[in-house]
Amino acid sequence: MKIVETYVRFFLCLVLALTVVACGSNKGERKTADKSPAEEKLDLQKRVSYRMQLAVEYYQQGQAKVALEEIRQVLLIAPDTADAYSLRALIAMDANDNQPAEEDFLRAIKLAPTNSDLVNNYGWFLCQTGREKLALTYFERVLKDPNYPTPSKVLNNAGVCSLRLKDLKGAEAYFMQGFKEQPGNPSINANLAKVYFDRGEHEKARFYIQRVVKAEILTADVLWLAIKIENKLGDESAVNSLGTQLRRRHPNSKEFTDFQRGAFNE
Repeated sequence: MKIVETYVRFFLCLVLALTVVACGSNKGERKTADKSPAEEKLDLQKRVSYRMQLAVEYYQQGQAKVALEEIRQVLLIAPDTADAYSLRALIAMDANDNQPAEEDFLRAIKLAPTNSDLVNNYGWFLCQTGREKLALTYFERVLKDPNYPTPSKVLNNAGVCSLRLKDLKGAEAYFMQGFKEQPGNPSINANLAKVYFDRGEHEKARFYIQRVVKAEILTADVLWLAIKIENKLGDESAVNSLGTQLRRRHPNSKEFTDFQRGAFNE
């Protein structure tokens, strides 16, 4: 919140500064007019950067309408800002507006084809909209980028898409590669547990799900998967202990309802 307040203060100052220039002496006007092309370009970049950072902050706070207004301002200043289209696509995706989301993703990638974050985001969009095979080609494109800082994120996305294609072998390969990159990643550990549970390798599944539980990532789906694994391994004490946590933390969840029904094998 402090960051947002800082930028809000900056823009208030900017408005005041522009007012002074507009209403001030001819000397002030000449000073503005005397800016070199390089200085004008730098000013433009700063304005775009601040607006984009504001848009991201508002988006992360769940204030999509305010974020969209900041994005609109960015595109008025610099219509070829790829990040603005990408963020607007994510907002549309969250609202299930798939057509404008796709248009903005593709426009962003056209403007910045080497930006692997944009490519990964579009791959995830494709995965979410039933085009998993095409999504995998975009994830592979990102994985070929030697400078991409978080390959484990892309590997996890690719593994999830493979699971949706019911390709357990492909999913395992992606998740295991992701595990080597980032062993503590809870999503990768949970997904590996699911792969091995579905394959009937319950000891392996227990190894990975316990890493998630020990990290205190106790969402309803994680606890329910852990319960089903322990049930398969015949550890009634662990089932009861995890069930108590599920009841305490997520009493209104579908997972707790399934636990109460004893639906361990559904």
